[in-house]
Amino acid sequence: MIEPFVDAAWVRANPGVILADTRCYLDGRSTREAYDAGHLPGAVYVDLDGYLAAPATPEAGRHPLPTPEAFAAGLSAAGIGDGATVVAYDDAGGVMAARLVWLLRSIGESAALLDGPLGPLDDTGTVVPAPATFTPRPWPADRLATIDEAAAGAVPVIDARPADRFRGENETIDPRAGHIPGAVSVPCRDNVSDGALLPVPELRARFEAAGLRAGEDFVAYCGSGVSACHNLLTAEHAGFDGGRLYPGSWSQYASTDRPAATSI
Repeated sequence: MIEPFVDAAWVRANPGVILADTRCYLDGRSTREAYDAGHLPGAVYVDLDGYLAAPATPEAGRHPLPTPEAFAAGLSAAGIGDGATVVAYDDAGGVMAARLVWLLRSIGESAALLDGPLGPLDDTGTVVPAPATFTPRPWPADRLATIDEAAAGAVPVIDARPADRFRGENETIDPRAGHIPGAVSVPCRDNVSDGALLPVPELRARFEAAGLRAGEDFVAYCGSGVSACHNLLTAEHAGFDGGRLYPGSWSQYASTDRPAATSI
């Protein structure tokens, strides 16, 4: 298994790697149009909404985990087969592409996020994926947390959303404002500065301040289970590999009558 983050030099030194463009926009912009307008040379297109999430429902949230069969079919169509090494990127510091990387790593596949500024997305050529077969495998239960486990607070629970949404301000996406009581705000976008991951000592300090300890369990969530994957990968990179994803995240929790907190 490769490290959860690799840089452009690593990619150049490993020519068999599959680059995956996994941009995703919450404002309705077309990711396919963005890919066609320009992507990293040779990168394949991976549709987060189409391949990496099931349809949204109030009961399951905005980005429920895809079925293993849908995930496998999407990756096969993108030219990603069993045993491939995938390096994913987006134009948001990796917070969206992290979903693909975390899903692959959770089932033992080799995947990483591209660390560092992207450089020009100047390839507008059509990339025809090579034939590939990705075998469906169940999502491992020990890498996931339920809504009850996230709400129980028996282990540290970290929230990857921006701090204002954590505090209950400027909520324009989900049914209610606030956060899961007892959760700690660790905005995933703050893991990155100028397109590059912060140094490990700084990352370690961030997660330790949130209550994480090496080798111990913790739960990560966000708005819909996507950007929380960036916190999980970053925490692993910093030495905290006991994390579990709460897939429904705030979009599921906020659709219930469970209590919400709005203070730090």
